[in-house]
Amino acid sequence: MRFHHLGMVALLMVGLVSTSAHAKTTEYNLTIERLPVNITGTPVKKVTVNGGIPAPTLRFTEGDEAVIHVTNKMDVATSIHWHGLIIPGEMDGVPTFNGFSGIMPGETFTYRFPIKQTGTYWYHAHSMTQEQDGLYGSLIFSPKGKDPIQADRDYIVVLSDFIATDGDEVMSNLKKTSDYYANARRTLVNFFDDVKAEGWDKAWRTSKDWGKMRMARTDLSDVTGYTFLVNGKSPDQNWTGLFKPGERVRLRFINASAMSLYDVRIPGLKMSVVQADGQDVEPVKVDEFRFAPAETYDVIVTPQDRKAYTIAAETIDRSGFAIGTLATSEGQRGEAPKPRERALLTMADMNMDEMMKDDPDMEMSPADMISGWAKAGTPEGDKALSYADLRYRGIQKDVRPPERTIDVKLGGNMERFIWTINGKKFSDAEPIRLRYGERVRLKFTNETMMAHPMHLHGMFVQLENGQPAAKLPNKHTVIVPPGGSYSVLLTADAVGEWAFHCHLLYHMMSGMMRKVVVAKLDPSDVPQAADSTTQKNSGGHHAH
Repeated sequence: MRFHHLGMVALLMVGLVSTSAHAKTTEYNLTIERLPVNITGTPVKKVTVNGGIPAPTLRFTEGDEAVIHVTNKMDVATSIHWHGLIIPGEMDGVPTFNGFSGIMPGETFTYRFPIKQTGTYWYHAHSMTQEQDGLYGSLIFSPKGKDPIQADRDYIVVLSDFIATDGDEVMSNLKKTSDYYANARRTLVNFFDDVKAEGWDKAWRTSKDWGKMRMARTDLSDVTGYTFLVNGKSPDQNWTGLFKPGERVRLRFINASAMSLYDVRIPGLKMSVVQADGQDVEPVKVDEFRFAPAETYDVIVTPQDRKAYTIAAETIDRSGFAIGTLATSEGQRGEAPKPRERALLTMADMNMDEMMKDDPDMEMSPADMISGWAKAGTPEGDKALSYADLRYRGIQKDVRPPERTIDVKLGGNMERFIWTINGKKFSDAEPIRLRYGERVRLKFTNETMMAHPMHLHGMFVQLENGQPAAKLPNKHTVIVPPGGSYSVLLTADAVGEWAFHCHLLYHMMSGMMRKVVVAKLDPSDVPQAADSTTQKNSGGHHAH
């Protein structure tokens, strides 16, 4: 019996070695270099990968071993983070985390990791403002066997915000004065328009209350002056994907912007959302969706007519469009979209409980209870995607309730352009420590008037979006709306040091970031109420 047992173990070991030996290695070489690019008619030096923007699409099959050699030809250090990937911490690509110091000038660093997932992901720099300056690209992971998402055509649609100014200069300008790029301020004319519409008392009260704020009602974005791109092409250059009527077309939308959120629609076509952040979801039909930097959505469309359809991604501050086309032949263009009305923030987009404590004289009207940020201008009868619509395709492996709740309060000082988590900048904060395997709830509370797309490296969270526990969708990035709260569940199943931050680049650089450490700790090492970061679980909490 003992001999039989040992023999079975030996056979198993041989099988494992054989499987590992036959894993396919897919290899790429990437060269990072500052070179002139001409996107808007004037050549400017930007960060290119293999000579272009965006960086090349890297394709792998589930089970592959990825080997990616990255050579730095710049005179400053660089890095690549593999966004949304489940990989060893030392391959995650964030300087100072997991012993990784970055890729020094003139050096080549080899990333090597197994592909354990399928779907649409992306990669980008995690060094200074190099992501804004052009270092971003797409990752496509195909299933080993038949893809459950069947399509006749398959296109990647990378959205980005291009600015001629170097990202470091943009950061410097914001630090000098946070409203440096604010070009849509309300004027005295707007005030008298409000008087006509609402009466003197209401208009005066609103103006007075907003005068006490650190932000303006028009502050939906921090940076303006962008040209919005689809796969590196401006609206005039018109990226085009071809189709034949009746074909199923898969569009893999990736928001690789530094600072821009978009409302995405294809007039005349319904979209069936089939993946969120690379993770399969039960199909949901929509007319449009809003998504933030770092998020991805895969959709299926089935155009029936022999004509051009416009892919219109409009920024939430209505400052412009990223434009592409689906057409039956090259050179066709769809109808130019009309800009929607720019929304104005309301008192509902601020943490009103705290504000009322600070100023008991502050008043609110019924109109103040409607979020301005949420007003996307969706036509009546059309369906806009909501997180509540997302259902995991399959059954979640871990449906345990959380052992504890971790408060994540998002704050900031717009006047000084400092952004914080639990009142502290990254440089002043202690890590969030988790035991390997523990189940926790992250409860986000946004105390600012801007949305923050919060991204956790190395692991997926499940949205507490009202679906049953087994159907909660996976996400690697979660939009927390202005003045609102949201909660997600996390199984700490990846040992390492993981970045946790707002994916608005200049917010992260100004402090809205933490380190999450997952280790096999003694239970006594896990803080229970040491500071505002960690609290005892006090029962169920669902997303608002």
